[in-house]
Formats: sequence, structure tokens, C-alpha cells
Amino acid sequence: MTETIVYRKTLGRRDMVLFTVSAILLLDTLAAAASVGVSSLTWWVLLGVIFYLPFALICAEMGCAYPEQGGIYAWIRDAYGKRWASRASWCYWVNTAVWIPAIYILFAGIFSQLFMPDLSLTWQIAIGIVLTWIAMLSNCVALNIGKWVPNLGGIFKILIFSAVILGAWQFAQGTTIANPINWDSLAISIDSGSQYLPAIIYGMLGFELISASSAEMKNPKRDVPWSIFVSGILIIGFYILGTLAVLIAIPSGEINLVEGLVDTLNAFFRGLAFGEELVMLLGVLALFTFFSNGVTWGMGSNRAAQEAAAGGELPNFFAFSSKSKGTPVGAAIAMGLVSTVLLVLYGFMAGNNEDLFWTLFAFSAVIFLLPYQGLFMAFLKLRRVDSERERPFKISGGYPVALLCGLACVLVLAVTKVLFMYVPGEGIQWAVLLGVVVTCIVGEIFIRVSESG
Repeated sequence: MTETIVYRKTLGRRDMVLFTVSAILLLDTLAAAASVGVSSLTWWVLLGVIFYLPFALICAEMGCAYPEQGGIYAWIRDAYGKRWASRASWCYWVNTAVWIPAIYILFAGIFSQLFMPDLSLTWQIAIGIVLTWIAMLSNCVALNIGKWVPNLGGIFKILIFSAVILGAWQFAQGTTIANPINWDSLAISIDSGSQYLPAIIYGMLGFELISASSAEMKNPKRDVPWSIFVSGILIIGFYILGTLAVLIAIPSGEINLVEGLVDTLNAFFRGLAFGEELVMLLGVLALFTFFSNGVTWGMGSNRAAQEAAAGGELPNFFAFSSKSKGTPVGAAIAMGLVSTVLLVLYGFMAGNNEDLFWTLFAFSAVIFLLPYQGLFMAFLKLRRVDSERERPFKISGGYPVALLCGLACVLVLAVTKVLFMYVPGEGIQWAVLLGVVVTCIVGEIFIRVSESG
């Protein structure tokens, strides 16, 4: 008999906006997006229209029409049944378990750049392991306490992006910018930077994450659409201007995926009075945002896995929760173990922190994109078979417009997955492809065993 968990209603509008900003506005993908070149600015705008906007609208409608704990898991379960929901939940959870090592390697790389330039990759991996377990501990405390990590992360990201944008404006007044910006450079092209193009799409994902905590919201029907629209405007604006700032400071071919942020800050502020101190302060704030990224995504994905396990679709260990707080203790411990193993395993395979970051990032991204296909298909099916349900927010234009939004998102994600696994000029990324295949097989075994048990 499944024990009923009593959730505390702690999430208000401000929390939901900052949580979403913390989840989606990623400093770690900014350098990768800028590596595409000046045409990345055009890609941000184009993909913002054909993917980001439809995705935000879909999550706003689903989040207030189906305010169920577990979010994406509950939506896919309602549309296609428990097994497909479990597959989505597994991929969603595993992605976070793989991505957290990537983001904490980025943390360690910037920490080394700021404080210990000679820090070896082994010590950077050790830092990543320690941060992973602190993040998982944060997932186990009550949400009224744990929510302050993503809240502060969201505030710090806004401060850092604002500083970078203002620094770029000041820098461009008296210095030749690193990448000429004109109609020719803005034109979309597939060149050597195309392998990082999926990072732009990756940087747009996460509007659904807050709905994994629907039972802990004060008023999801009212607040989900509002928080998505406010955070959505902030996020896309900061992404476009932040990418422009990096391109003003560093030639696109010289952008380092790990150290690009601090290189940009140095270019803008190092020559000013107290410039070194300002770079150090912004760098420390950036380090906290990387930590908060892991906490934020862990909160959402561990709750989705907890809900799936409580329904008997994932191993019982994932369902283990704090009796007093309802927090996903079992899922958090499992995530910490997986992240630790991957950090060590991929660390032996990588030549440097940049290689390690991108391999883990690409592997996690492909896994991450799979549940979103299910989300968009669930949206379309529920619009069709559950059309009488109250939808406090609803995409206007009827089912044809809903179909256009859903299919546009599905198509963009399909192309993105291909680009993560196949790089033009380099061929198939076997470490990424094999990792995805093995992960899906392990997930299927877990699901079948859980169902039979």
C-alpha cells in the first residue's frame, strides 16, 4: 500500500519565476552558443520563434490544466499510460544525473581559472564529486528551505548577465569588437561551429520543470502561466544580449567552453579600477549559479522519478522519501551515485576539462531531449481526447494551432538530437551514441522489473 505524502504549499509566484530562471538561464551554455559565431544571434531569434515560444505556451497550458505532482511524468502517464511515462521519467532523471557532473566540471574549471591555475583534472573531478553530494543533500531538505538555492541562483544569474551586457556596451565604445557584426556574419550557415548549435536549443529547455512540484505550489492554475511568461521574456532577452557580449569580447574560434565566461569578464573589466576584484566577485557568483543549476534540476527530476516509483514503474528505492518533508531522498542518493561514477569514468577518457565537459554535456543532452518528444505528443493527445477539461490558460486558435506548435517543437528536437550525435566533418560521436543506447536499455530493464514486482 503506497503511503500518501503530504506536501507543503510553499511555492509562490516569485519563487516560480526565480526557479524557472535558475533552471533555464544557463551560463554554462553561453560560451558554446557563442562558439557558433555571429550567426548564433540569428539562431536565437529564429529558434525563439519556432521553438521557444511554442514550448513556453505548451508548458503554460499543461502546467495549469494538469497541476499534478511529477509534472512531465504525470502528463505523459495521463496521455499514454504508465510505461511510456516511466521511460520519460527515467530519461529525465538520468539526464540530470549525467549533466550534473558536466556542470560541476565547469565549476571546477572556473574555480581553477580564478584561484588555482595549476589545479589538475583529477582535483577538478574531486571537486565535482563533493559538489554533487552537497547538491543531493540540498534535494533532501524541505522545499521552503531548499528553494532558496535556485532563488539565489536566479538572482545571481540576472546580476551576472546584466554585468556582462553592460560591460560589452562599455567595451564596444572604444575598442574594435572581436567579431564583426553585419548582414553577412548574421546570415545562417552550417560551419565548423555547428556542433555547438544544439546548445542553443538546450538552453531553451526547462519550462516544465517547476510543474514537477505542482503539489507544493500555492496556486498553480493562476501562477504557472504567469511565471512562465515573465521568466520567458527575461531568459530570451538575457541569452541574446549575453551571446552578443561574448562575441564582442572574444573571436568565435577562440572561445573556450569552460573558460569563456571568465575570459569575457577579464576583457571587459580587468583594466578598470577595482577590475580584478569585480571579476573575482562575478566569478564567485557564477560558481554559485553552477551549483544552483544542479540543485534546481535535481529537485525537479528527482521528484518526477519519486512519483514514477511510487506508482510502481521505477525501482522502489526511488520512491523512498522523508516522512516529514516528502522530499525524494532515494532518488537523490541514486543520482549522487550515478553522477560520481560518471565523473570518474569519463574523467579517465577525457584529455582535458573542456573535452570532459562537452562529452558529458552532449551525452546528457540527447537523453534529456527524449522525454520532451513525449511531452509534446502528450499535449496534442490530451488536447484531442480531453478537450472539455478546464484550461485556465489555453493556446488560442484551436487544435490546428496547437498541432502546429507541437509538431514544430518535435521537429526541432529531432534535428538537435542528430547534431549532438553526429558532427559534420567529424562523423558519429560514438561515446555519446553508445552511452545513450546503454542508458535506454538499463532503463527498460528497470521498468520491466519494477512492473513485474
